[in-house]
Amino acid sequence: MLSHTRHAVRVTVQVVVLLALGMAFFLRIPQVTGPSMLPRVQPGELVLINTLAYRFGPIRRGDVVALEHDEPTAQTFLKRVVALPGDRVRIDRGTLIVNGRPVPEPYVSFPDRRSVAEVTVGPHQLYVLGDNRAESEDSRVWGPVDESAVTGKALVGLWPPRGLRS
Repeated sequence: MLSHTRHAVRVTVQVVVLLALGMAFFLRIPQVTGPSMLPRVQPGELVLINTLAYRFGPIRRGDVVALEHDEPTAQTFLKRVVALPGDRVRIDRGTLIVNGRPVPEPYVSFPDRRSVAEVTVGPHQLYVLGDNRAESEDSRVWGPVDESAVTGKALVGLWPPRGLRS
């Protein structure tokens, strides 16, 4: 019985150490400060960011990414990737059009009916938008962003739990 207990304690300690290392080197938990990703991500919410996600796979349309942007001061933003390198993207009275086709966006609850002229996303660039189009600073303002600005993939909101959000 004592050997089983020691084994369980040893395994538990190893798991805790691995989680601590993962948190220290591969995960970030920033607090969201603005409304640009409403309703999916609430202001004040803590979000788990996987900083290794794009070392093992490509960035895809629809991914919510954390990225560093220095307008007006360096800070981390959460945005949704809507266009990839080589894509032609424009917004026509609030409708996102990528490569000549309207893109359904069920995650947009707060649309913005403005139009944005077509741009072609350059090599190693992304076109990113906030889900709350009415209150988001994103590629409509900045233009396409460099892939190197992406620091990770947003995985899940941690706190407060969905049931405790106001």
